[in-house]
Amino acid sequence: MAVVTMKSLLESGVHFGHQVKRWDPRMKKYIFAERNGIHIIDLQKTIQSIKDAYEAVRKTVTAGKSVLFVGTKKQAQQAIQKEAERCGMFYVNNRWLGGMLTNFVTIKKSLLRLKKLEKMEVDGSFENLTKKEIAALGKERTKLQKNLGGIKEMKDPPGILFIIDTRMESIAVAEAQRLGIPIVAVVDTNCNPEGIDYPIPGNDDAIRAITLFTQIIANAVVEADNEAGLKIIETLGEEDEDMEEIMNDISLKEEDREIDIESYASGEDKEAKTESTEKESLGTDEDDLPVDIDKVYEEE
Repeated sequence: MAVVTMKSLLESGVHFGHQVKRWDPRMKKYIFAERNGIHIIDLQKTIQSIKDAYEAVRKTVTAGKSVLFVGTKKQAQQAIQKEAERCGMFYVNNRWLGGMLTNFVTIKKSLLRLKKLEKMEVDGSFENLTKKEIAALGKERTKLQKNLGGIKEMKDPPGILFIIDTRMESIAVAEAQRLGIPIVAVVDTNCNPEGIDYPIPGNDDAIRAITLFTQIIANAVVEADNEAGLKIIETLGEEDEDMEEIMNDISLKEEDREIDIESYASGEDKEAKTESTEKESLGTDEDDLPVDIDKVYEEE
């Protein structure tokens, strides 16, 4: 199944760039033509870039690392949150706080504070506070939730970033580059693609285009999770087969093995002769014995 089709890109308006006067010359290789003062993006290169980015995200998730979705512009906020939650990854869709990656230790303290406030609200700690204190704590919790709610469960820096509009998220780009974290980003004709590991040339202003790009990256995460699940199932299946073989070997009974009839018959004769000899030596029959020799008697 194709990652994306030309038809879906055209329908979403991915090929529309900015006005010619607002372009960045470093985007020249991704521009197909100019129409009515607007640059048209080469969708052939967009499709190839999407495939490369898709594979990079899939490999990152398969390696056990996380993906951070970043898009704080109004057109991207809803799509970023929806798709990140769908694939179970982290997101920032309100405001990128300075040091969110490079000073993650401090961000962790804010995350712990957010969790503490949420716990206080549930366990009844607010009952012992005044209305003014409750209002102040509620306001603090709302602010933290708005800025950090998408990364509340993030314990380590992400393995890769997906960014909408590198101009607007320049701080996030700079922090990721400083830490050596790979970046997948949608770059419009007014953006600088240099320094981006996996640039995707396309419209970063239209809601439909942003939604399409975000869905593709989320699909890569879902596919990687499905592959991991299949590997676990296959491993369990192999273990079950090995265990079944072991149990079959253990349960193999004596009568299931090949027996030499002649030796078996001669063995019976020897046993019969031995029994008769023992009886003669005892000088009595089984009926004369005071106990049943086939029964085991236990001392009370």
